[in-house]
Amino acid sequence: MSRTPATPTARQRLLSAASELFYESGIAATGVDAVLGRAGVSPATMYAHFAGKDGLVAAYLEERHRRWREVWDEVLAEEGDHRERLLSVFEALARYRRRTGDRRGCGFQAAATELPADHPGQVWLTADTILLSGRLLELARAAGADRPDELAADLLLLYDGALAGLARRATTPGALDEDPVGRARATARTVVDARLAGR
Repeated sequence: MSRTPATPTARQRLLSAASELFYESGIAATGVDAVLGRAGVSPATMYAHFAGKDGLVAAYLEERHRRWREVWDEVLAEEGDHRERLLSVFEALARYRRRTGDRRGCGFQAAATELPADHPGQVWLTADTILLSGRLLELARAAGADRPDELAADLLLLYDGALAGLARRATTPGALDEDPVGRARATARTVVDARLAGR
């Protein structure tokens, strides 16, 4: 017997609507009324779950961080080879985008340009940076790279470049690079091979 899917709660509907609108249109450009309209809830319901728009933005970034980490964890669990584990961030990015349907750049990079330093969402922007830099360094060390900090920094730069390429492609029809993630992964493989060959 098949189960009937559970009806999303008001909080889930709010978070889903906010996630779609903040990513599609930007945080500053998205008013609370647009989120309420898409979610089909009242202002009182929103304030019962979130401390206004700032709280909703922070929850959106927290949820995005959770989903991204889960995808990357999943990719790492499938891979035992040290070289492939170092490149896992690019496969995770491609897989995350397929699952979420993201067609623009990075939600974290976009939020970083919009949020003031004291915004409650900043904690999740920091968490994303710590996850990326810390995990890449850990993987570089595990692979036996002679300068793991430099290798991790190179990979992070290529990852950030791939995300910038995705944003450029989304806003510029006919942009030069049709597959910035694939190009970044191929370049990263060359860097990893060179670094590990010299260890």
